[in-house]
Amino acid sequence: MTPVQKLKWAILLKAVAFENIADPGAITAENVDRLYDDNNQNWELQDARNEIRCTCQETDFPTPHSRHYECNSVAARMPDGSWVGWNYWYGGGKHGEPEALDWMSDAYDLTCTEEQVMTTKRTFTKVVADSAA
Repeated sequence: MTPVQKLKWAILLKAVAFENIADPGAITAENVDRLYDDNNQNWELQDARNEIRCTCQETDFPTPHSRHYECNSVAARMPDGSWVGWNYWYGGGKHGEPEALDWMSDAYDLTCTEEQVMTTKRTFTKVVADSAA
């Protein structure tokens, strides 16, 4: 599957989980585009699409610039365990609508290496001087 097809696959599965569409059965590279288009006629996929777009991990890849919106490079794990990245547009002020921008067409495959690291958290408090001294 292409990165865009993987995103469509994840969106379809999320829409099934939200009970917005019926379970389409097996989703393959050959039928994912048709299934996505068939179920996207009356906004059935809108909630699932926004959920996938907004629940992602930030990456450190360069992003395009816009005069009206901010942009981060992000990624999410797909149903097959692979990772796909895209540009997450946000901001725009009161009348902005960054979710309307086409974010799926520029999706790309990624590799991800995970490692657990130990961190140290420090909490400081101010020492109050003893007034009796």
